[in-house]
Order: sequence, then C-alpha cells, then structure tokens
Amino acid sequence: MALCATCLVDQFFPEVGVATVTLLRRLNVDVTFPEEQTCCGQIAFNGGYRTEAADVARHFMDVFESERHVVLPSGSCAAMIKVYYQELFRDDPEDLERAQALGEKTRELTDFIVNVLEVTDVGSPARGLVTYHDACHLLRELGISAEPRKLIEGVPGVELQEMPNSEVCCGFGGLFAVKYPHISIAILDEKLEAIRASGADTVVANDCGCLMHMRGAIERRGLGVRAVHIAELLAGE
Repeated sequence: MALCATCLVDQFFPEVGVATVTLLRRLNVDVTFPEEQTCCGQIAFNGGYRTEAADVARHFMDVFESERHVVLPSGSCAAMIKVYYQELFRDDPEDLERAQALGEKTRELTDFIVNVLEVTDVGSPARGLVTYHDACHLLRELGISAEPRKLIEGVPGVELQEMPNSEVCCGFGGLFAVKYPHISIAILDEKLEAIRASGADTVVANDCGCLMHMRGAIERRGLGVRAVHIAELLAGE
C-alpha cells in the first residue's frame, strides 16, 4: 500500500507519519511512500479555487492511481479524494472516472486496519484513560465512527471514556478558524469542557487539524491533557 502523509503531517506532525508507518509495518503491511506526492487539493478546493484544486488533484491521481491501496492518517484528506474529487470533476468524464477509481481504493487509516486488514488488536503498549473526538469529515463524509473506537478498545492497557458530544466540531474547520476566529474559539471552548468532563488524561483524534487546534489551547491553558493522533496511540508512542 502507498502512504499519503498529508500536508499537515509533512509540515507540522512528522511524528504522526512515523507512527503510521511503524504501526502498519507491525501489522506486516508493505508500506511505500511515493516521493512525488503533494497536497490532495483540499486547501484550494475549500478556499474556492476550483481550477487550481483540479490541477493539484490531477497530479495526485497521477502519483497514486496505480497503487493497490492508498492510506491516509486523515479523515478530511480521505474525504477530499473519496467524496469531493467527484464534485470537482463532475463535468470532466475522463478525470471523473479516474477519481472514482482512486476513491474506491483510498482508505483512512483506521478504516484500512479494521475493514481491510480485519484487525482490532494492534499490539499497542499504551496505557491510560482516553477519550475520543470525532473529526467532522471522518464522521460526516466517510461515516467512520466505530472503527477508531474498536482499535482504542482493543488496547488492553487503555480505557475509553466517551466525552459529552464527542461528535461535535472542535471549531477548526481549516480556513474557518482563520476567517471566523471568535466563533472557532467559542466552539473550541465547548470541546475543551467536554474533554475535561470526561476525566481522561489523553484525547485522541484522527485528524491533525483537530489536534493542532485542541493541542494548542490545551497547552496554552495548562489543562494537563495529552492530545495525540490515533496512530501515535496505537503505535505506543
């Protein structure tokens, strides 16, 4: 399988990429990393730059369409490829067909582990009380909710404690947090209160955008909670 690291992993969270490879190799997966990969086009697409997004998406398809599986440690980037490429290329039959074919073999990390590898116990040595945040694209566009929870519950030393309203947005939303910071922070405040109410010492998510948003506030406010990507938890890092 081919790993798409995503822009946020590449630029800000390289440890998530390392953890993803460590985890998959532990599961006897042959991981490749096409060095020609770039952004999937989501940033331009969300900003309304459809022509530019299509150019980036075509390059992405050029790089990955020959792979058997494409795996991403990100629900939002996976949703871009699986869902929004079809919107992006709806008036271009040739590229639409390519996008649909690529979408069928693109998987978010926990989806790939649970539904393709059929594994729920990854042999993680992690311990502690953990709560889980449902990232918006992962839940709403891809319908993935049970898979990450199965993997967390499959770690013998970890107890999963659901937070109130785990499915509610953290307030990041990519460009939304930049354009509407006051609304974003108000939403974030509610998410942090939900994390606190869970009593967990670690909050886990599948998207680095959510983690960046939550972790920054947690650290600035001294809340004493770790915010980690699920790949890090499952890799035991």
